[in-house]
Amino acid sequence: MKLKVMRPVAILDRLRYCEAMKNITVAVPEDVYRLARIRAAEGGSSVSALVAGVQRSLGERRAELSRLEALQDQVFGEVGRFRAADRLDRERLHERAVR
Repeated sequence: MKLKVMRPVAILDRLRYCEAMKNITVAVPEDVYRLARIRAAEGGSSVSALVAGVQRSLGERRAELSRLEALQDQVFGEVGRFRAADRLDRERLHERAVR
């Protein structure tokens, strides 16, 4: 009997497959399903793995968007407000440019 040596990635894929999974049913048009099967085959994975990857990616994007929004709020809070009266007049502006 010949032993089959598995690549480390294949072993990890099998271990992930054995994790507790939840099944869902999704209805998509035939062309979307066909494209998903093709893309999964090109990536060497299943349609389920492809859909799970897309969902993870969406979650990561949402988390990054929330982080950036919080950073924007922080920066706006530190900048303060600008008023037209705070602007330099033409002469003072040119004096600064000459320096």
